[in-house]
Amino acid sequence: MDLRIYLYDKLVSDARAIRQEVFAYGDEGFDKRENKSVHVHIYDGGTLVSYGRMFCDESGDAIIDHVCVRESHRNKKLGRRAVLALEEDANKSGAMKAKVKATPGTAGFFEKLGYIADDSGADGDIPMSKEFAVKIKFH
Repeated sequence: MDLRIYLYDKLVSDARAIRQEVFAYGDEGFDKRENKSVHVHIYDGGTLVSYGRMFCDESGDAIIDHVCVRESHRNKKLGRRAVLALEEDANKSGAMKAKVKATPGTAGFFEKLGYIADDSGADGDIPMSKEFAVKIKFH
């Protein structure tokens, strides 16, 4: 694999396509936060194979969502790499905590990355969070 990781500050067409493919939704899956978010793209050669998005909520916590990996590239720790890249960017930006809304099928993935369930959501999703143990500081 020839992997390259990029962070963008806007939604690009590759990201729109992978989200529609993996999550099987149309335009209703996109919202007003797209151009106020950080988007991580992991490419294998010229093909986008993994994606994730992060934005900050009103309290300054990082919200990570839409993490996905193309079926052809699963089980290669690319989802993990996407989340870790977003966490690093959030920490550098001053966030002290990251949050995700895990579906029952993805809760184990996030637990392996250090997320802890807060409580069960009303819609079946599981709110999870992770405190950053070490604050990254710029000199």
